[in-house]
Amino acid sequence: MSTNLKIDFVSDVSCPWCAVGLGALEQALQRVSPGITAELHFQPFELNPQIAPEGEDVGEHLTRKYGSTPEQQAQIRETIRQRGAAVGFAFNPEGRGRIWNTFNAHRLLTWAEAEGVPGQQHALKKSLLEACHGRAESPADHAVLLACVRQAGLDEGRAQQVLAGDEFADEVREREQFFTRAGIHSVPAVIVNQRHLISGGQPVEVFEQALRQIAAEVI
Repeated sequence: MSTNLKIDFVSDVSCPWCAVGLGALEQALQRVSPGITAELHFQPFELNPQIAPEGEDVGEHLTRKYGSTPEQQAQIRETIRQRGAAVGFAFNPEGRGRIWNTFNAHRLLTWAEAEGVPGQQHALKKSLLEACHGRAESPADHAVLLACVRQAGLDEGRAQQVLAGDEFADEVREREQFFTRAGIHSVPAVIVNQRHLISGGQPVEVFEQALRQIAAEVI
């Protein structure tokens, strides 16, 4: 008999550590299977909600936001690249150049959960992360978003309808506010069974140990 956990993966498409964290969590779930299974729900968080659709130069953005130098940024980028490679995620070696608005990506992820079949929201999330961080494509670009929708096996025509209007906008904002009020101010934030928080892009072993401990408490 397996223990099934509910996991809320709170993250932003533009967050490179979220790609690392998701890859590590997926590997940890493989390690604990079949005794422990999980139902994954991808929840919205915008690192830069005020950013314009055309985005901003990533170097200028990081310097202004964190005060980091180009050398520090290059070092962090290499660390993230190595951590990504360890969990099977290939970052674009040149970086991504710009940071973009991700609100529409979150609307589509919320739609995928509401109207897609199990697994399609997960597939869309991975496709969006690969587009943004693997190919340096803009998640604010409708053509990029629709290509990710196709890759995830979702209804492209329906996705076009969502993008053309404001469907799921309120749901995204409500979820963002819920998790912010719950104390989530950085991502990725992995919440298991609505009460156990694992913060950051942790190594596979950390996720595995946490999942085993939480599952043992459930039994």
